[in-house]
Amino acid sequence: MKISILLPYKENFSPEYAGAVSLFVKDTVKISSFKNSIKVYGNTNYKKGFNIKYQNLNLKKKFLNSTSKLYVKSFLNGELKRKSDLIEIHNRPLYVKYINEKINTNLVLYYHNDPLSMSGSISEDERYFLLERCKFIIVISEWIKKRFLKNLKVDQSILRKIIVIPHSTNKINKLHIINKKNKTIIFVGKLNSQKGYDIFGNVILKILDKNKKWNSIVVGDEEREKLTFEHPRLIVKGFIEHNKVIKLFEKSSIAVVPSRWEEPLGRTGLEASSRGCATIVSNRGGLPETITNGIILKKLNEKELFKQIQILIDNYKLRKKLQIKSIKNFKLDHKFIANKIDIVRRKINEQFFFNIDKKSKLKIIHITNFNQRYFGRLHFNTGTRINNGLIRLGHNVLSISDRDLVSFSKSIRDYNGAKFLNNLVEKTIYNFKPDLVILGHADRVNSDMLSDVKNKFPSIKTSQWFLDPITKKGPDYIKNKNRILDKEKSCDTNFLTTDPKSLDFSLNNSFYIPNPCDPSIDKLQNFNQNPSLDIFYAISHGVHRGILRPGKLDEREVFIKKLINRCKDIEFDIYGMFDRQPVWGNDFIEIISNSKMGLNLSRGKPVKYYSSDRIAQLMGNGLLTFIDEKTKYNDFFSNNELVFYKSIDDLSEKIKKFQKDVRNLKKIAKNGHHKYHKYFNSTKVANYIIDKTYGINSKYYWDN
Repeated sequence: MKISILLPYKENFSPEYAGAVSLFVKDTVKISSFKNSIKVYGNTNYKKGFNIKYQNLNLKKKFLNSTSKLYVKSFLNGELKRKSDLIEIHNRPLYVKYINEKINTNLVLYYHNDPLSMSGSISEDERYFLLERCKFIIVISEWIKKRFLKNLKVDQSILRKIIVIPHSTNKINKLHIINKKNKTIIFVGKLNSQKGYDIFGNVILKILDKNKKWNSIVVGDEEREKLTFEHPRLIVKGFIEHNKVIKLFEKSSIAVVPSRWEEPLGRTGLEASSRGCATIVSNRGGLPETITNGIILKKLNEKELFKQIQILIDNYKLRKKLQIKSIKNFKLDHKFIANKIDIVRRKINEQFFFNIDKKSKLKIIHITNFNQRYFGRLHFNTGTRINNGLIRLGHNVLSISDRDLVSFSKSIRDYNGAKFLNNLVEKTIYNFKPDLVILGHADRVNSDMLSDVKNKFPSIKTSQWFLDPITKKGPDYIKNKNRILDKEKSCDTNFLTTDPKSLDFSLNNSFYIPNPCDPSIDKLQNFNQNPSLDIFYAISHGVHRGILRPGKLDEREVFIKKLINRCKDIEFDIYGMFDRQPVWGNDFIEIISNSKMGLNLSRGKPVKYYSSDRIAQLMGNGLLTFIDEKTKYNDFFSNNELVFYKSIDDLSEKIKKFQKDVRNLKKIAKNGHHKYHKYFNSTKVANYIIDKTYGINSKYYWDN
């Protein structure tokens, strides 16, 4: 998908005098997953540029001719050759009208200022036209959204076209910078009364006279209005490059943004908060939206501003508390905002360039660990189940076992086999030209390579599924979090066996999937038999070794020991602990056929919807299954299908109860088996992955 970005005329797309729009475009484009397909157009006299594809539109002005029309005409002269799939217009709604008169393509309009003050969107009719012509309208604050919608009557489908995506700055997590801050109060912005510089100037002179150890720095200039304030500890630096401003925020303790103007958002508050300043802003426009933790002036006057600055100077604990929270709670970093913009781009890409219906048969590359190097011992895994589901749906599936490939291709030049794998995947995509690439725990597949492929073949969808726990309550939290986030920017959708709402980090386009059972693998119906043992439980660490890891202690062993002590007359069949080796392959199937009941106990504390794939093996093969009620599986199963326990004592009592009540045991096990195979089978899960990735509205039992 070719994307052209048209800046406002005379927007200085240069570090020498960059405005807010230029910084927004530069910071988000350079990390966008579409960066190789984006070209920025503008007009500036500054020669120093950003490291982004850019074309300067030089104009020959003509008397009585509209500069805006000439500028857009110059852009369109090149656009007729480039033929972009998407044009993004920044802060000039009038350009939409001019472009619409010449070409028909997808348009997105960005507002960085008040729509009601800009030519092309002042009247209601003009704004209705923009809503009709633009695929989306992106605004940088809720305040701008309200202004745009003033007096308009629109339904929800139209409202969804207006998306709030604020400006951003690079995020730091260095709390130690707070201890290195100087006793400095900083003001950044135009030095005029609209920005409140007159209020700040009068107040800062009094503050510095009263507080001898404090100083102040002012960054900015103004040619049209001269406001001059002088003090031995007041330094007015004029305009300086943006990266130097950020460094000043890092060293300053207090930042002040006393704007009279209805700021659409205001980068100063945003950047000051990101660098741990205790920030004071006026209650104007979108300014309150820029700070995570700070002080919002109830009244904008010198008396109130003096009072709030003095409070922060006198109250060190309050000042430090605001500084720490500003860094900890800051979310508007470049990656987060760039991804939100990319989501909009993908929606346009999906809507206009590739559509499927329920009858379509896709070409799919499925990359996961099929464990071929273990001679069938690990064949019965989730990757195989999902693969079976994709094939049953009638799709053309090309399966790549990533970990087998890296294992077989290691060499001195390619120590871990990753180069061979990524070269193979890339060339396979080029030759096979899939509609969809699905990854499952494919950690060695390079996300940048995937992004590059997607840029070259915009119609290709990518998705990943992930089975391991990814909450702070589970094991390997940081490792698993990093694994799934590594592919996020190159994937259209993410599927987890944990409720995405339980995550403590942002994972866009994420959906829950159950661990699927498979009718060709989970063939037992233990409820129709009379197994000799009561309850089965297995721990599967040492998966690739095939045997227990020496010295490995699993917290579940403590739980099981206590449970056995409470169930003296129960016959347990336990593997993977107490020096009893785990079981694999067909041996596993034969062993679980000997038990009436199974315990589904996963590592870590229970989290909503998370379970290891053991639950599919237990319920899928007709064992009466026990699960902690804190997993919230009662959203899917009733007490007549699955047994929920509150504590180890509750569990032990229920195990003993069902051991004696075999008739009820078989009834519940049968009901659970039937529902699991009906709703949580591999074909439905595979179809759900496809439907969500292509935006098809389908109803699934677990999709709430």
